[in-house]
Amino acid sequence: MSHSRKVLPPFYFLVTAATTAGLHFLAPIGMLLHPPITDLGALLIAIGLGVLVWAAATFARVGTPIKPFEESTHLVTRGMYRVTRNPMYLGMVVVLLGIAVLFGTISPFIPIPLFVWLIQTNIIRFEEAALERTFGDEYKEYKQKVRRWL
Repeated sequence: MSHSRKVLPPFYFLVTAATTAGLHFLAPIGMLLHPPITDLGALLIAIGLGVLVWAAATFARVGTPIKPFEESTHLVTRGMYRVTRNPMYLGMVVVLLGIAVLFGTISPFIPIPLFVWLIQTNIIRFEEAALERTFGDEYKEYKQKVRRWL
């Protein structure tokens, strides 16, 4: 499979976001949260976007590619990467949770674990193997110190 045919994380994110909205409007399963609690969804979305932007900016500062299927030129271990090895994906999950909280029904929460599984299976495992090949023991040590998600 060529690099251009690989599914990138934003695609999984957008499909999941659309699915959460679709489930809310087409198949809402009971109200789980009510205003003003649902308003916290906006805060979660802002936090998630902030995490995404900060993590992407860290990659840009060190000059390493952000796309998962491009070879990394620098092992990023500072900033948010001291707490989680995958802050961009974590940010996406927080945004998805924020969307689900805003809707308040149960059904928008259902696709989020699938998103996590798809990212972990189709992206993170590939990235971890590539980072281990590229950075060897340095990455293995980092992996032992910092968790995949939180």
